Amino acid sequence: MQKAKTVIDENTQKNIDSWLQGEYDEATKEAISRLQSDNPEELLDAFYTHLSFGTGGLRGIMGVGTNRMNDYTVRAATQGLANYLKKESEKPSVLIGYDSRNHSKEFATEAAKVLAANGVKVFLYDHLRSVPLTSFGTRYLKCNAGIMITASHNPPQYNGYKVYWNHGGQVLPPHDQGIIAEVSKITDLSMVKSTSLTNPLIHEVGEEIDQAYLKEIAKLQPHPGEDHSRGKDFKIVYTPLHGGGITMVPQALEEWGFTNITYVEEQKEPNGDFPTVKTPNPEEPETLKLGIELFKKVNGDIFIATDPDVDRLAVTVIHDGEPVSLNGNEIACVALEHLCRSLHETKEMPPKPMAVKSIVTTELFKDIATYHEVSCLDVLTGFKYIGQKISQWDEEKQANVQTHHFIFGAEESYGFLVGTHVRDKDAVIASCLLSDAALHMKRQGKTLIDLLYEIYRKHGIYREKLMSLVFEGKEGIDLIHQTMAKLCQNPPLAINGVVVTAIEDYLKRTVTFPESGKTEPLLLPKSDVVRFWLADHTKIVVRPSGTEPKIKLYCGAFEKHSFTDNHALEKGLLHCDRKAEEYLLVTKKLLGLVRK
Repeated sequence: MQKAKTVIDENTQKNIDSWLQGEYDEATKEAISRLQSDNPEELLDAFYTHLSFGTGGLRGIMGVGTNRMNDYTVRAATQGLANYLKKESEKPSVLIGYDSRNHSKEFATEAAKVLAANGVKVFLYDHLRSVPLTSFGTRYLKCNAGIMITASHNPPQYNGYKVYWNHGGQVLPPHDQGIIAEVSKITDLSMVKSTSLTNPLIHEVGEEIDQAYLKEIAKLQPHPGEDHSRGKDFKIVYTPLHGGGITMVPQALEEWGFTNITYVEEQKEPNGDFPTVKTPNPEEPETLKLGIELFKKVNGDIFIATDPDVDRLAVTVIHDGEPVSLNGNEIACVALEHLCRSLHETKEMPPKPMAVKSIVTTELFKDIATYHEVSCLDVLTGFKYIGQKISQWDEEKQANVQTHHFIFGAEESYGFLVGTHVRDKDAVIASCLLSDAALHMKRQGKTLIDLLYEIYRKHGIYREKLMSLVFEGKEGIDLIHQTMAKLCQNPPLAINGVVVTAIEDYLKRTVTFPESGKTEPLLLPKSDVVRFWLADHTKIVVRPSGTEPKIKLYCGAFEKHSFTDNHALEKGLLHCDRKAEEYLLVTKKLLGLVRK
């Protein structure tokens, strides 16, 4: 069957012509010509729209075109950022970090040249660095903003551009919309300024910030004596998954006393092609396969994997002779439990302690916090909201207001933060904390799974499942909006035969109690999310993905039983897992969706 001819519409052709006829470099024009003859479908996708600068910055496939990550789209975005910064400050400064992805250093350099050409002072890392170091460095250098060139754990063909504000967290209202407005005004090459790397406003930085960061996280070590005396005998297997973790995770672990580190050699060196994995996402079991094989071979105590920009980590331990990987919710719970126990033991729990989680993260997290007399706050999905609360409490402290003291934050998507030195996910400090916890349990003849089981016995079993419904093209995006609108207009009053006791609509910012008909305000920001609470303590959340054409369904199921032994507990875990999966299937059916 003959393949249908790709039709280039008028607007797309206009975008193509503007690049072919404009002052773009010859290599770019040659690449466009090759696409015209060899791959018109890709050409259409590369030029049919402009890569949008959203609240999270830029993210997209690398290549030529208006809808791609390349030198030109990076420069245009940076020009818009520079224009906004100059409105906000007389002498703005920006720190730029970048990960191991292909073209990350190049994009960082291009951003630096545009900022300097606009009179903005630039601190450019001398080598690839992590998200935590960019967040920390932005505050340490008292910069007005920070830029991190990364696409996190996306496949190799992607890259991105994240903007941080002076508090070290990702940019939030009103600045996000202000930057977006300025970026959208950049419509022509002539509007973009650039200079050379020798411009005196560009300064290389590195070692000083690294050492300052290590000094800060040293203050957060729960058991320094134990770690420094026993850490050398504690076997850690580590993989940076070809990313930036190699620049800081081993150094941080060694500073804490964990010197016995075995590397997954095939994944140790930074490589933007990520040759040993399909995607460098530590949430994917296939991504961890090579490391777990080595972990078993060397009989390690803990296996840690960090993603390319080092803001997420996965953890595996040997339990009953077999490797067991913890999911993001489980890591969050054992980390919080360990931290709270340690702070109470050392009498270092601060006044008015607070733990923060996203609304889709396990409710077991809240039970643990409450048991340890720690307040727990829910925020919208996105670690920037956790960073925002830390900054708010920091400002209140400086104003001598009695306020909360942040101790730990977590998202189910493998993102964690201890302390306030950073305002984003930090897999460096998380690697250290989980190693401290695992060693502490080992000295009691236990594992992190034993700690998790202790938590279940105390609070009951909480198990979480996620289902992603994938959509394609403009029709798919429209269907996502229609589905969410219908759900909000006509929410179910029972799911799987269980009564819905409360409905939280984050677009309306209201919580409704169907039985009484009462409605109360929600204090969190407006967002296209619905959260249901059921009579059997089940939690179901429906939300569109912020970065991909998906609707995500989250279910948190609960079982409260007396478990006489681990065998009975494990049977309870399987039952709770099946319950969560069943709820997801029923919810999918309620939405009227049959997509995979």
